[in-house]
Amino acid sequence: MMSLDTLFAVPFVSGLLVAAALSAVGVLLRLRNEWLAALGFAHLAGASALIGLAIHVPAVFGATFGAATGAAVKTLGRFRGNTVYALMILAGWSVTLLVAANTALGSVIGHAMVEGQLYFAGLSHLTAAALLAAATVAGLYWLMPIVIRNRFFPGHDAANRVPAWRWHLAFDLLTALGMAVATATVGLMGAFALVFIPPWLAFRSAGNWKQALVISLSFATIGYVAAFLLALWLDQPFGPVLVALLLFAASVMQLRPRIA
Repeated sequence: MMSLDTLFAVPFVSGLLVAAALSAVGVLLRLRNEWLAALGFAHLAGASALIGLAIHVPAVFGATFGAATGAAVKTLGRFRGNTVYALMILAGWSVTLLVAANTALGSVIGHAMVEGQLYFAGLSHLTAAALLAAATVAGLYWLMPIVIRNRFFPGHDAANRVPAWRWHLAFDLLTALGMAVATATVGLMGAFALVFIPPWLAFRSAGNWKQALVISLSFATIGYVAAFLLALWLDQPFGPVLVALLLFAASVMQLRPRIA
């Protein structure tokens, strides 16, 4: 196995930043009951990343553009609920397969986007992951009180004539950025697993909001590190190993009694 301070240093740090950021964003998504947004944005990101690669644009930039466009359309079009995310999934899936079928090496690239390209992550991925981490910290500081308030007092913005579309757009863009960077780095389903499973388990186990964040972050980062080392040791693709480990841990934790 190669030492982490040589060949795999950049991929390892890139993925670790992505895992930490997605676990925090996922907590807010679960609080808003919009976790399907992650899968919708991931499919758009995968499709636009594939289009970008077909025209020689780095995957991380193509993915970000597509996911951000979806977030803007969703917010400015005033779509609510999970229906729009289901439409994103269908659109992203169809475009991905059509582009893969009609471009040189398309099927190979499309397969890589599903599995993830973590071991081939370079400085562009690391830069994008660092920007995502910084945006997540800033976004949590600003958005967390707003999301909590609107969960428990949904009529607050309308009653006080607060332009809610601003924070809706900011939150959707943060989610889109996270899923775009993650899809280009750890793969479509790996990204969805990181944003869905750790917050889900955190909501089962946490006694308060801060505990939920800590549990989600801890579970995601520990699971990521374990999957990275295991995939290297077994010479397996990272994305499926990560999803399998998270699912196994989730099944074990399901056996524990839920905290009231």
